[in-house]
Amino acid sequence: MATENRGVPVEPPPSRWAITGPGRSGGSDLVALGGDLEPGTLLAAYRAGLFPMPVEQGLGWWSPEPRAVLPLHAMRVSRSLRRSCTRFTVTVDTAFDEVIAACAEPRGEGEWITPEIRSAYVGLHRLGWAHSVECWAGPDLVGGLYGVAIGGLFAGESMFHRATDASKVALVALVELLRDEGAVLLDVQWRTPHLASLAVVDVTRPAYRRLLAGALRRPLPATLARPR
Repeated sequence: MATENRGVPVEPPPSRWAITGPGRSGGSDLVALGGDLEPGTLLAAYRAGLFPMPVEQGLGWWSPEPRAVLPLHAMRVSRSLRRSCTRFTVTVDTAFDEVIAACAEPRGEGEWITPEIRSAYVGLHRLGWAHSVECWAGPDLVGGLYGVAIGGLFAGESMFHRATDASKVALVALVELLRDEGAVLLDVQWRTPHLASLAVVDVTRPAYRRLLAGALRRPLPATLARPR
């Protein structure tokens, strides 16, 4: 797995918004409206268990109940998926802009990735907080995913594929990286039948907050540290 050189993420100025996450179970997945997409706001939100996704009323902040997570030591990798892992080359943080652009292509689930969202996460990537995993067939980018890493948390945002199993191969590589380098929490937001087949489970909002607190105390995996 190829990567860029390593360094330390840059902590941006703090958000001008007071950001706290909901601590109790129940209620809507959408917990707040407004704010901005400045790096300090995004990081404060992830540290509070929230993530942004636009809605008709504007910028929405979400805390799904239940929350979907992928236990790093429990991911199910079928024999056919394991074979697919040998067909592609996987890299980390070599094509972030291209990955988020591919995730944003009109195909239903990616339509929430507006130009403003793209710009915000590209900014986080430049600061060392947002990361991509790329899947290549020769010179062609055929799949990948991106998300935000803070300590031992990786908050997955979106993935795409242009070849069979390419996004799954990127996910397998991410799980192996996180597991081997001491991360403890892979957040995938909502459980879908596809993710459930890979061993994604639901946890309550309070349980997620406890997992998050432990993850934030962990160091960032070395592979996800890179130069400013």
